[in-house]
Amino acid sequence: MKQSTQRVVLAGVLAAVLGAAVSGCAPAVLGGVVIGSMVALDRRTSGSQLEDEGIEIRSASRIREHLGDRVHVNIASYNRQVLITGEVPNAQDRQQVELIVSKVDNVRAIVNELAVLGNTSFTQRSSDTLITGRVKAGMIDAKDLFVGAFKVVTERGVTYLMGRVSQREANRASDIARSTTGVQKVVRILEIISEEELQRLLPASAAQQPTK
Repeated sequence: MKQSTQRVVLAGVLAAVLGAAVSGCAPAVLGGVVIGSMVALDRRTSGSQLEDEGIEIRSASRIREHLGDRVHVNIASYNRQVLITGEVPNAQDRQQVELIVSKVDNVRAIVNELAVLGNTSFTQRSSDTLITGRVKAGMIDAKDLFVGAFKVVTERGVTYLMGRVSQREANRASDIARSTTGVQKVVRILEIISEEELQRLLPASAAQQPTK
């Protein structure tokens, strides 16, 4: 019964992620997921979370304003470090997108992963969203990771991992992502913290859990 329930929950997570991508609110869907005692926990301060949301919204708005529909750009910010993914028609647009984002308030670093390619199809983007959902479901199923500690982005089969995690968590999450169907490559954009700092960040009940 327990395994059956878990499969239902994981399937629901995947469906929610895919559905939420259409409305642009995938991160919120998983924000309160609880599987057993592994609570989805965001390790940023509330202020940092608000700053990241503002960075993503302002960056996307300014890119649309300057470049319109000829580019397909996704912005993900974690602790004010911004990941830019997607496709642009030429190198000049790639540089301009980075310049636009660099001028947004509170941005401290940029990782520009834009490709000079034609825009991906809806089918490809849906596939990427499903891959992201599978990776997150794999983290939940692992039981020794907090899915909320990671921001997961997939673009053209490349999965990017962002977050504040220990080296153990980084390695475990990378292994899970690499073994996920559809993932062609894993890129880590992670802030590594010590196990001691991790224990200070965890809720008391979770901090007592054994790690693998």
